[in-house]
Amino acid sequence: MNKKKRIIKAMYIIAGLLLITALFAGYFFYNMIYANNVSNQLKQPYYLYIKNNSDINTVMDSLKTANVLVDMQSFKWVCDKKNYSKKVKGGRYEIIPGMSNNELVNNLRSGNQKPIKLTFNSIRTKYELAKKISEQLSFDSLELINLLNNKDFLKKQGFTPENVISMFIPNTYEFYWNKSPESFFEKMQQEYQKFWNKERLDKLNRLNMTRLQASTLASIVQAEQSVHNDEKARVAGVYINRLKKEMHLESCPTVFYAMGDFSRRRLLNRDLEFESPYNTYKYGGIPPAPINLPEISSIDAVLNYEKHNYIFFCAKEDFSGYHYFSTNLKQHNIYARRIQLALNKKGIKQ
Repeated sequence: MNKKKRIIKAMYIIAGLLLITALFAGYFFYNMIYANNVSNQLKQPYYLYIKNNSDINTVMDSLKTANVLVDMQSFKWVCDKKNYSKKVKGGRYEIIPGMSNNELVNNLRSGNQKPIKLTFNSIRTKYELAKKISEQLSFDSLELINLLNNKDFLKKQGFTPENVISMFIPNTYEFYWNKSPESFFEKMQQEYQKFWNKERLDKLNRLNMTRLQASTLASIVQAEQSVHNDEKARVAGVYINRLKKEMHLESCPTVFYAMGDFSRRRLLNRDLEFESPYNTYKYGGIPPAPINLPEISSIDAVLNYEKHNYIFFCAKEDFSGYHYFSTNLKQHNIYARRIQLALNKKGIKQ
């Protein structure tokens, strides 16, 4: 009887030890999967960028370099259990304080990436645009430039390499970081179509202009008035009046654009003969394409131009960014002399 009791007692002890071992093992594996594995030193979200076609080793190296996780081995173990190595997806992923290995791996496996707010403005050329975009998305600027120079591709979209910049409307857009250049272009084309809604198209028709012409004129307005939006419609009105009178637009920034010199402050007499269809002193009408990427305020300034009788304007001599407006050349020359003297005083020769 005593021997039987000893056997039973031993069995209870063994069972107890097994239970305790199981509890410890369960607790250990539970922590590996569900406990916070993000470093306490992480005070704000960290964004993990994974390029398309990356493998698990690249992901691990990125996390190790960033020193984001407390225990890399537990993360690797969960990755193995969830077969993540065969399901690596490119993208921009948010890692936040309190996140467990399970949450992180699930996000990575499912491709549940965090979109970015892509912004572009103050752009003069498509090369500047490509550079600005490539700084925010995964592809490099050359990939986008190649697309924007592809005549066959652009022809199908209704653009040319020279005028495609008019399709991009400066604003803030939501994008996934690993979008391809083609996907980016497609999204921008959709935004372009949305921008040119019925209300804007009706105003465009009343102006008897194409969208390209309105964007090009808006780019000139913006080049002339990039400081004060409240004056853009008045500047636009001057150019509309000139077009109606079949006068040349005579915009200095168009010549600087033609010359490829954006640092110039003064137009010299010899510059007026520079050979280019963008030289609005030499050629009438609206240039073939925008001289910069016009902002929405500039395009709307053209569509809602101020109706007046002014046909001249020039910068004020106080360098405030505002302009004098004139209905006749005599008055314009008086104002022009003021800014010339002010430029001379500052030693600005060109």
